[in-house]
Amino acid sequence: MSTHLKFKWSRILLVVTIIAAGSILRSQDRPNVIIMMSDDQGYGDIGAHGNPYLKTPNMESIGEQGVEMTHFFAYPNCSASRAAVLTGRYPYRTGVTAVTQVDHFMNTSEETLAEILAENGYRTGIFGKWHLGDNVPMRPTDQGFQEALVHKGGGIGQAAGPAGNTYFDPVLEHNNVSKKYEGYCDDIFTDAAIDFIAQENKKPFLAYLATNLPHFPLQVPDERAEPYRKKGLHEDNALTYGMIDNIDYNVGRVLEKLKELGIEENTIVIFLSDNGPRNRRTKNDVYPGRWTANLRGTKTSVYECGIRVPFFVRWPGKINPDQTSKTMGTVIDILPTILDACDVAAPENIDGKSLLPLWKGEADAFENSLFFTQMHYGPTPFKYMHFAVRGQKYKLISPHDFPHGILYQPKDEELQEVLANLELYDVENDPSERINLAAKHPEMVEQLLAEYENWFDEVTEERDAKGIQRIHLGTSQQLEVNLSRFDWGGPRVISKNELGHWRVTTELGAYSVSLDLPEVTSDGVAHLKYNDMHLKKPIRKGQKNVVFSDVPLPKGEGNFHAYFKIGRLATGPLFVDVKRMDIK
Repeated sequence: MSTHLKFKWSRILLVVTIIAAGSILRSQDRPNVIIMMSDDQGYGDIGAHGNPYLKTPNMESIGEQGVEMTHFFAYPNCSASRAAVLTGRYPYRTGVTAVTQVDHFMNTSEETLAEILAENGYRTGIFGKWHLGDNVPMRPTDQGFQEALVHKGGGIGQAAGPAGNTYFDPVLEHNNVSKKYEGYCDDIFTDAAIDFIAQENKKPFLAYLATNLPHFPLQVPDERAEPYRKKGLHEDNALTYGMIDNIDYNVGRVLEKLKELGIEENTIVIFLSDNGPRNRRTKNDVYPGRWTANLRGTKTSVYECGIRVPFFVRWPGKINPDQTSKTMGTVIDILPTILDACDVAAPENIDGKSLLPLWKGEADAFENSLFFTQMHYGPTPFKYMHFAVRGQKYKLISPHDFPHGILYQPKDEELQEVLANLELYDVENDPSERINLAAKHPEMVEQLLAEYENWFDEVTEERDAKGIQRIHLGTSQQLEVNLSRFDWGGPRVISKNELGHWRVTTELGAYSVSLDLPEVTSDGVAHLKYNDMHLKKPIRKGQKNVVFSDVPLPKGEGNFHAYFKIGRLATGPLFVDVKRMDIK
């Protein structure tokens, strides 16, 4: 090599070394980030919010050492809030509108907080609940998380996971591999998060500890629930408060680990919930419900109790302690705030705003902000049905007693009645939403309604342009895919969840397709259909499984059907395993 070339390459190596060193130093200067999110914990499920039974000292300590935002808002269901936190965008844009049957699939084109921070030198880990798609290309590891310990679907024990899975000794997914763990799920997730935080590494980290507590089913170590039983509480509340007590215990463990590691001052810690409390209602059981801090509604409601959630944040040395803010903040604000604090540019297409100036006492001019929420089930959102537009002072609502039932386009007469009965509240002075001011302030109703209409058109048009995210079959990232009833769609899914199909994209190859069957009461026929392909196999009474071998699937996309018939009525399997066999 010539002297000239040697000199040239020496200069290049020197420049690269300087840039790399600068990147490492800059990464070390950036704060660590911990986001702890609980599941179905309402604003009233905090001791300091007037709950007469519950104590939550560790959660509250975060706000005491930083800021409590008393008016922080999420979406009224799990998946939507999680998509909003991770993207800084309205969940309807991302494809997420509800919690199951394709409504929770986040489009893979979305850029998540984990992806952005990973690209900027961060270690990223998720521990607990993901609920935005279990298969390629929607898994947490497909969306920027380098370490992932999660359960499938919306909760342990639901149709997405293995049958019989419980909160004790659960089967979980560690970096996309199923494994059985020993212990209680919340403790297992916290152990993994603490191990991740404590790793010796010069890179800063993002740790997303998203517990599945206190979501149903209500399962908790007996010693956690017993103190609340002794207070005479309904069993559901005793179990729920025992679960929240367990969360608080583990929040304390995380905070203690930061102190032990000496990284408290360089770590942003956020605690919040994803939506309001879920209350069980049965015909024969008189259940008093949870403490709601005098807020109206429950989970799935667009009234305040459905969307106003606990929120605490601390960043020692950067955020002054013992602050309380009544300024409205929302789940779409978390991503831009974190990126602002980490000195990372935010994507231009986000909807949220940075709250960091507010937390630092540098600005509080957020009075003109509006937050839009809507909820429905089924793949098609309908305008005007079950929405809210919330500002700092006024809130416009189109409530619905049973949002799970908004499955079809309402008739014009119904829409006219809905629009004639919109509700308006002065939530600054009437947080319980008892005095409807719609008739008194029609001009405000019209103003907020117009804002909603523009929002709905914009976000649904973006969602429609992308289409519903498809599950990928046969990719090198996931040669074996498990399809569950949690992820299928179709008319009978909406009614009784007995038969559906999966929206997929396939790679050309040879596959083995195995159907796990529910009770087969007599002889019948199993069917496998995909575009022009239709295969059949006989099944016998009591058979538990049927396998289609050497199934040739083309490269393309379509609806993947797997079902069996006894007589004329088709019924779906419990699970379908699709494994590509022509590559290893």
